Amino acid sequence: MPKILIVGGGYAGFYTAWKLEKHLRKGEAEVTMVDPLPYMTYQPFLPEVAAGEIEARHVIVGHRRHLSRTRVVTAKVTGIDHANKVATITPPAGEPWQEEYDQIVVTAGAVSRTFPIPGIADNAIGLKTIEEAVAIRDRVLTNFDLAANMPPGPERDRLLTVVVVGGGFAGIEVFAELRAMASSLVKDYPSISFEDTHFHLIEAMGRIMPEVSLKTSEWVLKSLAKRGANVHLDTQVTGAVDGNVELSTGEVIPTDVIVWTAGVMANPTVVRGSDLLVEERGRIATRADLRVGTEDEIIEGAWAAGDVSAVPDLTGGGVGGYCVPNAQHAVRQAKLLAKNLVAVLRGELPREYVHKNLGAVAGLGLYSGVFQSGNIAIKGFFAWVAHRGYHGLAMPTWERKWRVIFDWWNNFWLGRDNVTLQTVQNPRYVFEEFAARPRPVQPAAAEAPAAKAGDKVSAAG
Repeated sequence: MPKILIVGGGYAGFYTAWKLEKHLRKGEAEVTMVDPLPYMTYQPFLPEVAAGEIEARHVIVGHRRHLSRTRVVTAKVTGIDHANKVATITPPAGEPWQEEYDQIVVTAGAVSRTFPIPGIADNAIGLKTIEEAVAIRDRVLTNFDLAANMPPGPERDRLLTVVVVGGGFAGIEVFAELRAMASSLVKDYPSISFEDTHFHLIEAMGRIMPEVSLKTSEWVLKSLAKRGANVHLDTQVTGAVDGNVELSTGEVIPTDVIVWTAGVMANPTVVRGSDLLVEERGRIATRADLRVGTEDEIIEGAWAAGDVSAVPDLTGGGVGGYCVPNAQHAVRQAKLLAKNLVAVLRGELPREYVHKNLGAVAGLGLYSGVFQSGNIAIKGFFAWVAHRGYHGLAMPTWERKWRVIFDWWNNFWLGRDNVTLQTVQNPRYVFEEFAARPRPVQPAAAEAPAAKAGDKVSAAG
């Protein structure tokens, strides 16, 4: 039986495995999926998780629950020797092992791309995982609790300041959602006014959201400005030591929350650890039919899709001639990859991936959004409805869709659940504080002093 190894369980990996289960006949192939996490994260919902509009667990899809005929391995792939069709699997505990395969599907996704700016690695946080979204939310809520007990001053201002770096879709969405959440929090904190909260977005380019028209991006800037949010264009971050964000303009912004969304890069652990063909930007070189290789060369038995791959955009709309790294392409590539892989196993020819971008939609906080498709642009409430409608339908599995929809419905009537759970990151703090511990061992009693000369010694006889 042919062995199919899927590297990565994100969008592309999960959907590939999901569709392979649908298309493969019983006993036609054995599918194994390897990922260090036991779930897929629906990343477009991360800004709403950070703002407390969706329960964190509801935007992840459990691998084992929804992949009934796939062998799921929770570990990392740290090496791919395709010449011998062997991958190195490294689990969180235990020794690594060699996994043989006949077909490999590389869908390891992307990670946050950073630059060697002092302080960023130590003080910033990304927005690629559910854990990061939860941590951002809890930090903002905790900072409100701390600031409420402080008199006005620099330390209080620092706690109530949020800096987001990167003006793409992810940056703008989390920036707008956090601004909206902070505005809603003020009513619960009498000692904190709207003017006490400060939000700054830093963008190196002269505009935000390159996925939409300039006119639409300018509308977004005006909308954010009305809500008291500051956007710094043509500005770079030059330092972030001790939370003091230094800008190329000379301005310094003290903050306790730095969210980094300035770009992504293909998963370097997988790319550097493989002998597969890699293009100049560090992605797996991929043909339009989703096999690894070039127009003139096919690497037999190797496939790739999603953010880790450089797939030609045959519609002509991609940046540099390649599909842009987003969920829209990753999901559709995975669906076709599953069909193509099954076709090759059956001696048929694979089809090329052709998908014209449907447009871009973003949420900008409750009841506000933006949608762009070609020359058509929708702004405000109806764009927000389109955002929730599109992503609600795109969320995989009906079980997950209903959980997200019920979150929206409950919050509509009950409001946000604005309680921080930051102590979850140290769950034993109460137990440790009051737990009984053994008393320290007391030093042995000093030996009695030796008898002095002349002392009487009694003896029975």
